[in-house]
Amino acid sequence: MDEQTAFRVACGLGGGCGRLGLTCGAVTGAFLVIGLKYGKMKADDNDAKEKTYAFVQEFSEQFLERNKSLNCTELLGCDLGTPEGRVKVKEQNLLTTVCEKVVRDAAEILEEVL
Repeated sequence: MDEQTAFRVACGLGGGCGRLGLTCGAVTGAFLVIGLKYGKMKADDNDAKEKTYAFVQEFSEQFLERNKSLNCTELLGCDLGTPEGRVKVKEQNLLTTVCEKVVRDAAEILEEVL
């Protein structure tokens, strides 16, 4: 996949998926990478599905050990879905301090898991 396509595909993952504050975009992005490597390509390939789920679970366990949550709102300590939350993110520079750390953690864990 070229870089431009990857950016477009991942665009909706930010802010816990479209600023909904759900699962961290770095985490969901890692799940996509695991699926690209191990995911099933046929509806009845349950072995690939189980292998993918096992890697997703292993990734999640390691991410939780480092960050205590998979949830964007909990990781940031604010809700990006609100104007107040977006102000807090800017004022406290959370995209640099928190998001960069969790993206780095996700990449490191993904490298270990894969």
